[in-house]
Parts: sequence; C-alpha cells; structure tokens
Amino acid sequence: MRVLIIGGGGREHALAWKIAQSPLLARLFVAPGNPGTAALGENVAIAVDDIAALVAFAVAQRIDLVIPGPELPLALGIADALAAAGIACCGPSRAAAQLESSKAFTKRICDEAGIPTAAWAEFTDAASARAYLADHPAPIVIKADGLAAGKGVVVAASDAEADAAVSAMLEDQVHGASGARIVIEACMTGPEMSFFAICDGGTALFCGTAMDHKRVGEGDTGPNTGGMGAIAPHPAATDPVIETVMASIIRPVLAAMVARGTPFRGFLFAGLMLTGQGPKLIEFNARFGDPECEALMPLLASDILPVLHDTARGGLDGGAELAWREGAAAAVIMAARGYPGGYETGGPIDLARADEVPDTEIFHAGTRLQDGVLRSAGGRVLAVTATGPTLNEALGRAYRAVDRIGFSTGFCRRDIGGRALEAPAPSGV
Repeated sequence: MRVLIIGGGGREHALAWKIAQSPLLARLFVAPGNPGTAALGENVAIAVDDIAALVAFAVAQRIDLVIPGPELPLALGIADALAAAGIACCGPSRAAAQLESSKAFTKRICDEAGIPTAAWAEFTDAASARAYLADHPAPIVIKADGLAAGKGVVVAASDAEADAAVSAMLEDQVHGASGARIVIEACMTGPEMSFFAICDGGTALFCGTAMDHKRVGEGDTGPNTGGMGAIAPHPAATDPVIETVMASIIRPVLAAMVARGTPFRGFLFAGLMLTGQGPKLIEFNARFGDPECEALMPLLASDILPVLHDTARGGLDGGAELAWREGAAAAVIMAARGYPGGYETGGPIDLARADEVPDTEIFHAGTRLQDGVLRSAGGRVLAVTATGPTLNEALGRAYRAVDRIGFSTGFCRRDIGGRALEAPAPSGV
C-alpha cells in the first residue's frame, strides 16, 4: 500500500513510525514531514494547506491512502478533494470536520443527539452576550466558534474576565472570522480525559485514552500550550467508563452526522470532563490528538494500517479490533525556551545518548537538519515517549531519556503524570 501522511509534527512522526511497521506498506510519503519521518519514508515539500498540490501529488504517486494529521487541511476540504480524485482519505469531509471547526455546530449536534455537555448559548453581538452573562455569572467559559490555534477558549474566573473575553472576540476581533461567533457555556469541573475513536461513518472503533497536560508550567500553571506531555491510558479509563462514552457520546454523534448526510470518517477525538454526573463532552476534534498520539502509538499492538484503510473505505463493520499492550506510556514534550510565547529556534540537539534508555522513542515535533546538525525549529520540539509495565516506570524511562538529550535551549515539565499517580478517579465516573 502506498501511503501519504499530511503534517510535520510529533503526531505525524508517531503515525509514520507505527505505519512503517506494517507488512502491507509499500511506500510511505510525509508532507512536509520532519527529520524523524525522513528516516521512515520520503518527505515531500508540500505545505499542509496546499490542497491542490497535495491532491496532485497523491494522484501522480498512485497513493492508496491519505492520512491527514492536523486540522487545517481537513477544514479546507482535503478529504472532499481527494474523493473527487478517487483517492481514499482517512479523514472527514469539510462538512463533517465542522465538529472541530465550529463549536456552535457541535453544540447543536449535542442537543439533537442528547449528548451530555455543558449548558450553552451562541452569540454574534457583544450586547446580547453581555445580557446573557448578567444572568450567568462567572465562572463561565467563552469560546471562539472557529479554529483559533488553541487560543480561542477563555475560562473566566470573574465577571470582569468574561466581559473582557467578549470584548476581545466580538468587538476587537482578536481571532478574526473565527471569533465572529462565540459560544458561552457553563463551567464544568472534574478531571479531563482525551478519548479517541476511529470512525468509518457508521461504525466506531475505540482507539485509546490519554491524559494531556496543557499548561506550560509545573503544577498546571502558566498559559495553555499545544500540550506539554501526555500519559496513556488515562487512569480513570475503566471498561464501564469506555462503554459509557461510546454509548452516550461517540455512537450518537456518528448517527447524528449520518442523519445530516455528512457521515464522519477518520479519527474522532472527544475531549471529556469526568464530572460527578459522569463523562460530559467538552469538545470534539476531527483528528488524532498531539501529544496523545505519541503516547498511544507505542502501546498499540495491532497493525493500524489495515484499520485506517477500512476506515477510509467505510468497512469497519466487519468486526475489526485493535489490540493494546499491557502497561503504560508517557510522552514528555521538550519545548524551545520562551514557548508558548516568543521562542528561540536553531538550538542544536544531540540525541545520541538517549538510545541508552530502553523502550523509548523520540518523536520529532519541531526540528530541522542544518549542515548535518539537528536543530530546533518550533515551539514544541521533541516528544520523548517511553513505555513500561507501570506508569511510574514509563515516566522514569522518559525522564532518563530527557536527561540524556543535549538541548541547552530547551525545557520540559518535570511533573508529567504526577497528578494521575496521586488522584483517585471521581466517584461519579
């Protein structure tokens, strides 16, 4: 099978690493890829938003399966363009990708399908939003409706902060068209869980859980990031919880999308809040998580390539399953100094001694090769992932590998997985 992965981060490196192990793989391309994916296949210098060039390449190379990694090409309609060219894509159509690209769309789907989520309302003018806030005091959540590079959500702890968020989005237009509509929702409390399914339109296959660590600072302090680390599986992911989520959230949303004539195919990422009343949906993403993917792929015992191909062709109803290894995984992000603000690039990276640590993989998230030297080229630079029979052992290996990496302009959180070791699952889960 000839496969094209779209993207150039840690998620795409992890997918490439797993797919490269498949006996069904004939040729692997990654666009644009990174130095890590270059060791597994052929990097192609095409940007993720250049839909026409990506489709033309897929046609010219007789690609059997395209796997989009990030959300942008999905929101731009890469799956539709590939379908028109007769090429299978493991990703949703532009209409189905609204589950990520429009928060108001997702909330309407939740109402239609009876999916548990926070109470909400949508607004396009600041006066109406403020009138609603007057009756719904803080804490409250303000969200830009569209994609905002992970910066479109404000959890307002005070009424003043909520008012400022409304002003910034609807009046100052800090997120442009993505913030021309906002969603205001009740503030839920409880641990968060990243929950993944592979969906072929009508059938969903459970694809793991993880706990992400979004804030840049230890103790969950500082600004939000794209993710500073992840552990898998989530400690609260018991079989009853998994089946509850599949029955109350994943299968209902698939049925609702089919009823709309826009079936969802690809990776479905449900961000959940484990409340005292059970799991509730925070938001959907229309692709695999990052850095959750880097934590989950080393735990996957199955060959993922035939499952992804069946997903793209609508053939998961044949009883496909994924097998998982026992134990746990931990992914620690090494980021460039200054991230998530203005960060340094070009810092040299030496990975030679990291190979001394067993059961460890290093996924490239923001690197480049310059004159034979590996250098940083992004905010999140490396995802150092280790597996072990217990979470403690996986974390120990990951941090031992981190300590053997020469990256003087980088940093990481030293408490990834710490709260999972300390906190019991809530009684309502």
